[in-house]
Amino acid sequence: MVRVNDYPQLRFIAWNRPGDDVLSDADAFALYERNWRFVDQRALDPHERALIERLTNDVGHGHLHV
Repeated sequence: MVRVNDYPQLRFIAWNRPGDDVLSDADAFALYERNWRFVDQRALDPHERALIERLTNDVGHGHLHV
């Protein structure tokens, strides 16, 4: 489970969801994939980079389709 407010870029691309929303790993991964063009990759902190890497490996089977 991924708490949206814990990750600034996820919070940005999930702007239409409640601030305290918690997503399944699959839903968080899908949001990143669908909205990658809006993610400021330079602004990703190590914590969020680690999340994306984990989601890519666990949910995306090693592939982030962006």
